[in-house]
Amino acid sequence: MPPQPDIRFGTDGWRAIIGDDYTFANVRACAAAVARDLTAINQGHRGVAVGYDTRFQSENFARAAAEVIANHGIPVQISDRPLPTPALSYAVTTMNAAAGIMITASHNPPEYNGFKVKSEAGGSAPPDQVERIESLLAPFAKRKGARKSEATFAGDARGGRAEAPIQTTNMVSPYLDQLGHLVDIDRIKSAGIRVAVDSMHGSGAGIVAALLEGGATEVTEIRSEINPAFPGMKQPEPVEDNLAPLISAIKSGAFDVGIATDGDADRLGVVAENGVYVTTLEVFSMLFHHLKSRRKLSGGAACTITMSSMMDRLTEHHDVELQRTPVGFKFVGPAMIDNACVLGGEESGGYAFAGHVPERDGPLSALFFLESMAMSGKSPTELLAEIHEITGPHTFRRIDIEFTPDQRERITTAVNGKAPTTLGGIEVVAEDRRDGVRLDLQNNAWAVVRLSGTEPLLRIYAETSSVELRDAILNDFRAHLGV
Repeated sequence: MPPQPDIRFGTDGWRAIIGDDYTFANVRACAAAVARDLTAINQGHRGVAVGYDTRFQSENFARAAAEVIANHGIPVQISDRPLPTPALSYAVTTMNAAAGIMITASHNPPEYNGFKVKSEAGGSAPPDQVERIESLLAPFAKRKGARKSEATFAGDARGGRAEAPIQTTNMVSPYLDQLGHLVDIDRIKSAGIRVAVDSMHGSGAGIVAALLEGGATEVTEIRSEINPAFPGMKQPEPVEDNLAPLISAIKSGAFDVGIATDGDADRLGVVAENGVYVTTLEVFSMLFHHLKSRRKLSGGAACTITMSSMMDRLTEHHDVELQRTPVGFKFVGPAMIDNACVLGGEESGGYAFAGHVPERDGPLSALFFLESMAMSGKSPTELLAEIHEITGPHTFRRIDIEFTPDQRERITTAVNGKAPTTLGGIEVVAEDRRDGVRLDLQNNAWAVVRLSGTEPLLRIYAETSSVELRDAILNDFRAHLGV
């Protein structure tokens, strides 16, 4: 059998195609590396929480990982059902576990699966922890003969310790209780909002409905059944192109709002009452304004360099600070904690909240959005108009360009090369290269180009005050890069 691949963790764990690089051997190797790292820092006795989503073979991959962890003398608690990634993250904290493992490829296409590592705080594993795990994986990646090397790497590290127990645990109920304490559920239930929920065949199915049942607010679920093929969409990512059934349901006039969560329910998508998709940048801005103006919570915000300049205006309006980070919650989460932020988020639709784990949470984001409707008595369109009164009009677009392995070097060279001095006829006034290239332009416009940390994609982003200027900036950036 050929050598195992060089397993690398991107912005949010390791992801690969099932049956190609994503194999039981490689999942076991990742689990062994986590176990060995915890043993090396004397934290193995605290145990590991393991969860999984609704993807093909996710439960079996999770059980394989759990067996390896236990074989290293580290106790394991594994979920009794598919669950949202934020539920696994919360379980890490309530169990005082040393780490968490979530088997999921999040929003990737159905042929993928993945391996996320959570820190003891429930957030994405920080860069130093990821580096240690990758270094422990390196010897395995160079070996041939997977079965033999797998047995050596994954099974012979107890050092005289007995194999630890694996306990199957209900991690969803405590998570539901936590959400109920963070959000004014009674206020939402009594508001009489007609909500359509699209879980995109992922592990968020039933979460919002369970919390809101029994009141005047009505929740109707679509695509709530498990289907690892994720039919009718390119991938379970709650962006406009993948939400045709939800948009159609809203346009029927039967609902006041549509909400969607991705494959592992750590992201949120929103469709307004008129069937118009609300961008992730707009949703983040609306959530922040709600927490500050209606909830009266203290603290600023943390977000990635691909987030809206509306946040600059809103944080100025509320007289708080805005922290910007590279893409990935392994950067956003710590920035939230270090700066006592009320909200953290990234352009992908992942938002985290103070008082909870420093990790993206789709169902909690949905509930806070519904709470903003309930407390204000306003529709999504009216709530967005409220934001634009402060920030002025904004329009955003992201282009994803697929590339093959042999194109990576050329594209990387282009991204790392000299940046343009104008885009769309607008002068570039600032440049940030912490993650790809962010260019701030005159009149509060901006553009970013970066390589995805989880997929073979080049992403180009732009936000301006008009669609025409936005598209001109995107076209100029593409031409400059030669893509």
